[in-house]
Amino acid sequence: MGDTQGWAAGPGAAVRARSVVAAAWSCAVTVDGAREEYVGAHRVTGDGAVLLDVPEDGALGAAALCAPRGEPTAVVEFADAAPVPVRRRVRSRLWLAGRLTPVGGSLLVRPTRVVLWQPSGSVPVDPDAFTAARPDPLTGAEARLLTHLAEAHPDAVERLTRLVRPEDLHAATRVTPLAVDRHGLTLRIERARTQGDVRLPFHSPADDVAQLAERMHALLARAGAVPCPRALQRQRADGDR
Repeated sequence: MGDTQGWAAGPGAAVRARSVVAAAWSCAVTVDGAREEYVGAHRVTGDGAVLLDVPEDGALGAAALCAPRGEPTAVVEFADAAPVPVRRRVRSRLWLAGRLTPVGGSLLVRPTRVVLWQPSGSVPVDPDAFTAARPDPLTGAEARLLTHLAEAHPDAVERLTRLVRPEDLHAATRVTPLAVDRHGLTLRIERARTQGDVRLPFHSPADDVAQLAERMHALLARAGAVPCPRALQRQRADGDR
């Protein structure tokens, strides 16, 4: 098992990219070599353009107003971090490049180039596909759902490992819920020096939290019919000594 399999059978790149933007609370913007980081300063339009509410006397506003060739090109970067503490917490990064245009007291970046980075590598996303896509329907609830699962139901997480191949659990020291979307749940399996991700697909997509609860119950029911992995049995026994 490697670090590249966690997003297998998940949302497409355009949906994933829109989900990253929808969930992000902060971003970094680079214009003409100047880089500024902002928290709570961006909004996303229905077609995926980014509106930045930044100080007029800041470096970004000055670059937009004083660009010698008109509207400068801006690169907006978003980092998608797991809501639960895990090693290598950043799950993906997204870069949007486009012209920086003043609009009604804000600065607008309409993407003409979109690049999504995941552990498996960087993927260019067609700007038209990005514009047409919508975030995964569970994006807004993901952080709350994963935190609750990790903190309140560690027994359920352990039971779900019964659906993981035994060889993928070899030398595992900790298993943590890493991500969830309408297509499945991803678990992070940590070892002493390495980690990898395993995806548990749902039997059908979940369009809201109520459907997600049913999909999770179905996964747990499947896991209940499988014996506890020997790797975790040994780990539990070692921990009790």
